[in-house]
Amino acid sequence: MEETIKNQVLMDQKSNISKHRRKILIKRFLSNKLAVTGSVIVLFATLMAIFAPLLAPHGPYEMIATNRLQGPSSEHIFGTDNFGRDLFARVVFGAQASMGVGAAVALITGVLGMIIGLYSAYFKVLDTILMRICDGLMAFPSILLAIAIMAALGPRLENVIIALSIVYTPYVARVVRSSALVVKEQTYIEAMKAQGASTLRIIWSHIAPNTLSPLIVQSTFIFADAIIIEAGLSFLGAGVPAPDPSWGNILYDGKLVIFNAWWMTLYPGIAIILAVLGLNLFGDGLRDLLDPNTNRAKK
Repeated sequence: MEETIKNQVLMDQKSNISKHRRKILIKRFLSNKLAVTGSVIVLFATLMAIFAPLLAPHGPYEMIATNRLQGPSSEHIFGTDNFGRDLFARVVFGAQASMGVGAAVALITGVLGMIIGLYSAYFKVLDTILMRICDGLMAFPSILLAIAIMAALGPRLENVIIALSIVYTPYVARVVRSSALVVKEQTYIEAMKAQGASTLRIIWSHIAPNTLSPLIVQSTFIFADAIIIEAGLSFLGAGVPAPDPSWGNILYDGKLVIFNAWWMTLYPGIAIILAVLGLNLFGDGLRDLLDPNTNRAKK
């Protein structure tokens, strides 16, 4: 009976400590105005992509020839494009492609990068092989490697995600590997090995959780980079194919009539800038929040 009460007291204490830590983290994050601003921008862009069918008064593919290249008005607040399509609808629905690509690439590279980084750090034989492959991929500029892969795969949304995942996975793997190497040398890891703990348990239960902080921060920056690269690929005609809207191919359409219809490049350009800015501010906030060295300096 007494042992049960003690266990319950210990569990309550741990729960209270966890709640206290969460409150401190939330308070510290909210005190970072740039991070909060970035969070609001990212949330706004995400909601815009999710609720695009409800926000857009017109369909993104609806063409009316008599409305070609009309400036912003009460009926078409962003104006119309060179096919008479409502530009606001195109930009809002384009968020689904651009933000979707960024989120998918961040998720895929996070998973693959964690697996590659953890096993490279733990096994020296795999480290030599996998890191040399990563070094080879990282030797090419990101945009050029993505263009080369898209040339082989063809312009499709799914292929953009595959190409960018190949491009950015080595960067994530390097970050995870660096963190895992530090954790691997800790005394408690050696104690786990001495106690006969399995390799899988050591890697995923004790090393992996300690690599999450840099991984999450890196993923936010990859999210932003993926939006930019996707826009660049679509602008060059190697990304999301027309007539499907994405911020990149809307910019490409606007380039053809930039002197007669400035709105076709202004609004998708603003969307890209705000989304990338918001993600970078959010990532900076997470880095300051999760970096123990930064927290000590502030104290």
